[in-house]
Amino acid sequence: MKQPFKYTFADGQTADVIEVEQWNHLHQALKQLGFHEFHPTLVLVGGASKISPTDMTRLEQIFVEILAPLAESLGVIVVDGGTDAGIMKLIGQARDKIKGTFPLIGVAALGTVQLPHASPYLVDAAFLAPHHTHFVLVPGTQWGDESPWLAHLPSLLSNGLPSVTLVVNGGEITWRDVAYSVKEGRPTFVLGGSGRTADQLASAMRGDMADERATPLIDSGLLHIIKLNQNLDLIAQELQRKLS
Repeated sequence: MKQPFKYTFADGQTADVIEVEQWNHLHQALKQLGFHEFHPTLVLVGGASKISPTDMTRLEQIFVEILAPLAESLGVIVVDGGTDAGIMKLIGQARDKIKGTFPLIGVAALGTVQLPHASPYLVDAAFLAPHHTHFVLVPGTQWGDESPWLAHLPSLLSNGLPSVTLVVNGGEITWRDVAYSVKEGRPTFVLGGSGRTADQLASAMRGDMADERATPLIDSGLLHIIKLNQNLDLIAQELQRKLS
């Protein structure tokens, strides 16, 4: 297994990065990154595309006033897709804004990101997201190759402690992410009103089955709805109850 290395962002911040080549190496990779104790985990999947300016302001408020403070106060490790876009950018900015110290781990397929020591496989390869503390780069050259790893890594970090997935907006890959979250047996909150896949799932949970992919996810009993415009205290209470 490769050794971790330091990634330096343009502003001088650094993050620890490790490349994992095999599924059964993931546990050891986390130890090499310094994760020797178990913690509750929050997994963020989805995106932030086609959101109105008003809803984006609300989404930013949820990240800054609820998600980042909850992670900080409850000792939660936050895990996301690790690229500099959408909700991954939002949680990084929220962590920075509250001066948070909670670990923020990005999980990305190696061929989809830009690194200083290698040419990216994809022409639209993404930059790593600032304000993250660690990155786990897994095998793959296409968007979505990271999905099973993104779902399983938090299970290793929590090891029976609370672990929750939050679905915000999102596209086709988000369906995969939710399916893998359910496969891990993880309670999964869907942020209704945030658009696209999250709204399709929320509609299906209310009985409007627009996409058959929602059926087995709903039947799992692991999906729960929270609403973008719901009272912030109520959102915080629901997430805190599952993470505590």
